[in-house]
Amino acid sequence: MKRRLRQAAQLGLLGLIWALVWPALAGAEVTRVEIASRRDVAAGRSFGSAGSYERLTGKIYFLIDPANKRNQVIADLDKAPRNAAGKIELSADLVILKPRDASKGNGIAIFDIVNRGAGVVLPNFDGPPGKTPESEAGDGFLLNRGYTVVMVGWEFDARREGAVKIDVPGAMGVTGLVRATFIPDKRSTEATVADLVGYTPSDPASPKNTLRVREKLGAAWVEVPRAKWQLAGNSVTLDGGFEPGHTYELSYVAENPPVSGLGFAAVRDAAAWVKYVPDAAVTAKYTFAFGVSQTGRWLREFLYEGFNTDESNRQVFDAVWPHRAGAAGVEADVRWATPTSLLMESATHFPFSDRKQRDAVTGLVDGNVENARAAEHQPKIFYTYSDTEYWERSIALATTTPDGSKDIEPLANERLYLLAGSPHNVGAFPPAVSTGQLAANPFDPKLVLRALLIGMEKWVQDGTAPPASRYPRLKDHTLARASDVAWPKLPGVTSPVTAYAGVRGPNRLLAKDGEGTPLPYLVPQLDRDGNAVGGLRLPDVAVPLATYTGWNFRNTAIGGTEQFFPLMGSYVPFARTKAEREQARDPRLSVEERYHSRDEYLKQVQDAAAPLVKDGYLLSDDVAAIVKHAGEHWDWLAGQATSTSAR
Repeated sequence: MKRRLRQAAQLGLLGLIWALVWPALAGAEVTRVEIASRRDVAAGRSFGSAGSYERLTGKIYFLIDPANKRNQVIADLDKAPRNAAGKIELSADLVILKPRDASKGNGIAIFDIVNRGAGVVLPNFDGPPGKTPESEAGDGFLLNRGYTVVMVGWEFDARREGAVKIDVPGAMGVTGLVRATFIPDKRSTEATVADLVGYTPSDPASPKNTLRVREKLGAAWVEVPRAKWQLAGNSVTLDGGFEPGHTYELSYVAENPPVSGLGFAAVRDAAAWVKYVPDAAVTAKYTFAFGVSQTGRWLREFLYEGFNTDESNRQVFDAVWPHRAGAAGVEADVRWATPTSLLMESATHFPFSDRKQRDAVTGLVDGNVENARAAEHQPKIFYTYSDTEYWERSIALATTTPDGSKDIEPLANERLYLLAGSPHNVGAFPPAVSTGQLAANPFDPKLVLRALLIGMEKWVQDGTAPPASRYPRLKDHTLARASDVAWPKLPGVTSPVTAYAGVRGPNRLLAKDGEGTPLPYLVPQLDRDGNAVGGLRLPDVAVPLATYTGWNFRNTAIGGTEQFFPLMGSYVPFARTKAEREQARDPRLSVEERYHSRDEYLKQVQDAAAPLVKDGYLLSDDVAAIVKHAGEHWDWLAGQATSTSAR
């Protein structure tokens, strides 16, 4: 027995040594991989023809060549420490979900571009995980199809427990001001500025540190006297307290900022390792990248800066899918990066579209994909977005000229889909009022993503064209200026035509960027119910029981009511009966005026889904879930009407 244990230990040690050295022999960018743990996925459950999966967790180590032209776009690269060979060393967390029998996989590795350290692929394609080990992969859609899922840390300031993050060197010898804005939701004397979690003040008492405040959107900034506030780490204490709904900006002196742009290189090189190193821990013929919100914006920057080509001049990702990104970027590859930040007012910078265009403001010609860095290795690209990305992330400018006056055609290698009526952050069902003036929009269109993924597979593997783009356009009047949108006059509901358009943010890669220039404000045109008429209308919107929006003004309890609560939509249900509608002076037809019965309503839902299945926007297997939820929505509304009348 002891002899067998010694042999097992020796084999384990040999396996560890192998894991430490073999990647370096095959590719210089990834020097080694350390797998700290392996376990069954979903307690060993079998997923379709792919069988059981295992989860590998560990670290991946890189050497970055600062002389390689593919890396020289990285901000402050010249200030990062180098080893004896003149290379820059870094490491990142690594998580892999793969079939135990690699031959049963589908040959595709989908890189989960983690959002603040948390995975986004399984929640968006496989549904929410259950509470038991067996249900950790939801319904197993991706794993049933044989996908390998890879997560690589890219964000230095991801601090949630269990976050998948990166360890990057600092820009040595650099001293300056790091800054971030925040909006308190309640009155308090202390505020912790989460966007600055990665920075420690070099001198908390420095007179160079500043705090300023703005009472409302568009108002002038006013500096808070230094004697009235104190700084401790990334927390600030203010005499008299912070005003809910006001915008504050804190800046303070810090040193040696992380060379955050190395996160782009880490993901790039990890993907090249999977794709091109035949004896890597996991291999794949094709590589996809999927990111949501923050990491959808990150993928736009990844493409723009040319990271889809590696140091050896090879294409990295075959397909890239930014979901709910808008025409915006992320503050990752800049000095004093704050990648966690929502950047609600500064994330949208020129160029807005992938197609190169001349900008009337600066006179420059540029495109997010059609530029010298990115043009050589363009992937297939899907953009999916909600109504919120029009109201808060200027996504319309991805499909128009920079001044918003004319439509442009997408590139041949991209498709764009508005999931009409959906919000950026999906609210709970049943709907409830929280930080917004109205109930949060609960419309979740994620089932569309599953059908589109199959379309992406076919597009990459055999060139079969995916479902056609579906998004609002000026030429068919489904896209309109926000001031001209046909919002119905609903009692007690603030009209969105009063919303603030926002301004351009900075772009360090351009000699002129037009920072601060007001953005054209284009949004989906609305039908008589207040629902978007353009884009991909699922049964929830095509056969509605409510108005669904991508915006929700801040609740009076938290102040700042002239502005939207970030990334939240609204839900405004129809009156149940004509009498209730007339009493409320609601111009929208009531439920009883639209549908004679629950059965008729559900039949219309099923009928609305049929052409979407035919055209590849839904899977036939997912229609039952849509009809089931529609029935639950109907029953909940009926219960609301009953409880209201009982009072």
